[in-house]
Amino acid sequence: MEKAIITPYIQQRPSTKRPYSSLRTILALSLLVVCVYTGLFAAFRTLDTKSSVAKVPINAPQIIQKCSTLNVIPGPPQDFDSRKESDRYVLGTNPTLIKNATIWTGNVKGLEIILGDLLLDKGMIQAVGEIPGHLLNMYHHLSVIDANGSWLSPGIVDLHSHLGDQSSPKLSGSADTNSRKGLVQPWLRSLDSLNTHDDAYQLSIAGGVTTAVILPGSANAIGGQAFVIKLRPTKERSSSSMLLEPPFTFNGTGIEEVQPPRWRQLKQACGENPSRVYSGTRMDTIWAYRQGYEEARKLKVKQDAYCEKAVAGHWDNIGDFPEDLQWEALVDVLRGKVKIQNHCYEAVDLDGIVRLTNEFKFPIAAFHHAHETYLVPDLLKKAYGQTPAVALFATKARYKRESYRGSEFAARILAENEIQVVMKSDHPVLNSRFLLHEAQQAHYFGLASNLALASVTSTPAQTMGQGHRIGFIRKGYDADVVLWDSHPLAIGATPKQVFIDGIAQLGSPFVRPKSKALQHAPKTPNFEDEKKAALEFDGLPPLGPKESVSDVVIFQNFDTLFMDMGNGVEQVFAKDHLGAPQIAVVQNGKLNYIGVPEGYSTNLTTTPRTVDLHGGSLAPGLLSYGSRLGLVHIAGEATTQDGEVFDSLMDEVSSTLGREAVVIRAKDGLQFTTRDALLAYRSGVTTAVTAPYSSGLLSGLSTAFNTGAAHKLKEGAVMQDEVALHVSLSLSSSVSVSTQIAMLRRLLSGGARGDLELQISRILEGKIPLVVDVHNADIMASLIQLKSEIQEQTKSVIQMTFAGASEAHLLAREIGAAGVGVIVSPVRPFPSFWDMRRILPGPPLTQYNAISTLLANNVTVGVGVESDGAWAVRHTRFDVSWAAIEAGGDISREEAIALASSNLEKLLGLASGTVSSSLVATAGGTILDFESKVVAVASAKRGVLDLF
Repeated sequence: MEKAIITPYIQQRPSTKRPYSSLRTILALSLLVVCVYTGLFAAFRTLDTKSSVAKVPINAPQIIQKCSTLNVIPGPPQDFDSRKESDRYVLGTNPTLIKNATIWTGNVKGLEIILGDLLLDKGMIQAVGEIPGHLLNMYHHLSVIDANGSWLSPGIVDLHSHLGDQSSPKLSGSADTNSRKGLVQPWLRSLDSLNTHDDAYQLSIAGGVTTAVILPGSANAIGGQAFVIKLRPTKERSSSSMLLEPPFTFNGTGIEEVQPPRWRQLKQACGENPSRVYSGTRMDTIWAYRQGYEEARKLKVKQDAYCEKAVAGHWDNIGDFPEDLQWEALVDVLRGKVKIQNHCYEAVDLDGIVRLTNEFKFPIAAFHHAHETYLVPDLLKKAYGQTPAVALFATKARYKRESYRGSEFAARILAENEIQVVMKSDHPVLNSRFLLHEAQQAHYFGLASNLALASVTSTPAQTMGQGHRIGFIRKGYDADVVLWDSHPLAIGATPKQVFIDGIAQLGSPFVRPKSKALQHAPKTPNFEDEKKAALEFDGLPPLGPKESVSDVVIFQNFDTLFMDMGNGVEQVFAKDHLGAPQIAVVQNGKLNYIGVPEGYSTNLTTTPRTVDLHGGSLAPGLLSYGSRLGLVHIAGEATTQDGEVFDSLMDEVSSTLGREAVVIRAKDGLQFTTRDALLAYRSGVTTAVTAPYSSGLLSGLSTAFNTGAAHKLKEGAVMQDEVALHVSLSLSSSVSVSTQIAMLRRLLSGGARGDLELQISRILEGKIPLVVDVHNADIMASLIQLKSEIQEQTKSVIQMTFAGASEAHLLAREIGAAGVGVIVSPVRPFPSFWDMRRILPGPPLTQYNAISTLLANNVTVGVGVESDGAWAVRHTRFDVSWAAIEAGGDISREEAIALASSNLEKLLGLASGTVSSSLVATAGGTILDFESKVVAVASAKRGVLDLF
């Protein structure tokens, strides 16, 4: 008997090239037709053979068809590029013409910029550049937007998000990212947890985010299948209606694979996370991988053998096609149909996954977090099939052991090794509204501007397998675009409008004019030496100054000088105003001369050192508050930190009132030369105020220290032993808010004993402030009443400061009238918890932000960072710069610097001049400019000038 010889399932190594060629699709479809007829021909020949009793199944054509598609690599249909409307087009959406835009298309490796127009219709980009009049004449009811030269980019694409699966605000049942039922669970799906009511959707859209991959968590080696969504709300309001190119159709008859197949997404994780959750080791995790993939391999072999029989017409006892719902996703991995997004930090884990890919012959789309990838680029290139992309945070590192060697230069180093770089949010770990800021920071530390923009648009689109329709501005692509108020890489860049599927997402956006300086990509400071050191020292380069001197140092060629004159920060010198070149002379860490060179005389026998600031600036050192800086080396490692304070006030509440309580002092637990503190120092944050860490009501007494000091006993290391008494009130406490207020009332009314009584008396005497960590406006209102009540009762004046204060804008007038100060943290708000949900998000969603609103009501305002944000202290100068830019001129440069210096000094009760005893020199711009670099810090209290 003659057998069919055409094999409809082709074993093939996944291509490293783009799989979306028309030729491949044509061949696959042709092969399908041939296979069906060949299989049926062989089957019926078998029936005609007298010696055979084989019976052809009634569903033989379906079996042959299924076999023919087993190894077809996913891609769009053959006619996708000629589609007339998007599959996500909403009937009735008006066409839109955006005129006179500066268009960053993502094409030509991100180097193409077009000055012209963009036409959107039927959910697609219909034309780019110079659009002929006859085409526009075809459209009626055309919405026209004149961009006036503004930048236009593809929508922001987030390759790593838990939006909707880890919903905000955090409530019971809002975190559906991790399962605790096994290390390997490829059968789970993030879609089944996707909450359409997450408060963050609109916030993220307001940051220009249009598409995201929603991943399961990282508690498992294989946590489940991920799905790509568009963020816009749909008429159907369902989770499924948000999907972009789901690999299956979901309908009443079940789940059916789309043909030609579409890319699937799978979340894998290695290292500390799955090991911690399941009390195992890295060895356990890798074995779980191998065990799971071996099950999939066995199933694949059975399927291939089955199809070989079917195609050959051997229907005897063939039975059903071998399937297992639990393992089908991993079988598709082995067939090259799945984009694996792999959480993996350290070299040891990266090596394990690379070996796994070669053992079971499957590719990795991207390694995520991947803090050590920049140290092992050649290892990544050994992965099976293709070199994985790397999805990074720009600077978030050192929060656990695996991230301790993370470097701000990783993106640049990887790009120099021709490895694709993606910046991601891990939302809500980072608020994806500001995913673009990750690209901005990567650019600041050396990633080329075209690659930085691509890292949040075209590169993630390609990495997830959607580069044929999103991530670029091209004719025929989805109409997901963002019109910006400044260059997308300029700090504070804000959407003027966001389109998803051609639908405008911002109803009445508030947009403030931006300066000409923000309309171009910022220049990147020279970090060549720092980049080399990161590699030379295996990710842990020395962070101390290159040199510390007490001799005379002369700064020249600077454009501005800011100083704290005792009544806030003032600009005391501007080159544009004086014209004549000025110098600043520092000796023993003290500024002792400012003026023209001719006016300076010295009796020195040696020539003073000269530092050229290249149009830079001098400003007071900055101050940070809110994080555990100085108490923690690695937040996730208990043995590297001071630890949490036991709150005696919360122990047996019924017997606490009137009982003596111990007041903890942060100065006793100070740890110097933490990497976060030294990075902050190198970024102009010379002083930090840190309070003991507590999850209860009473934290203790904060301390102020110099972030660049070697140890506690050094002169000027501890700037002020005891700064303020800190308490915390929230809806999340283990006792009621009313109980918390009652306890605080009793303490302030004379109910404290011992050491606590002493500290309360200092508050009542106005010697130290009471700093209250609080976010909820209703609790703030009770605190304002309590302050008034105690002051009336004791005839004292209490200095009270609200820290955190996410909802303070709701009481701005009352806070100002009560003489309460506010430390806003985080600077860019997010509704993480219920008592933070009523935020004032700022442009483009609201005209004003919280900082400008509070300042307008005569509130003294400072900025801080969150308790787990020690890694972010280094960005303080950019945080205040962003606040000023967002205020659109309502906050001057002097006022912006004061937000993180003299204002904080006042709000925290520091002795006057504590912060201004340090002077920061920046090259290439002011301390607020995104193009400047800190090159020196002078410390009068330490008597030295540190050069970087």
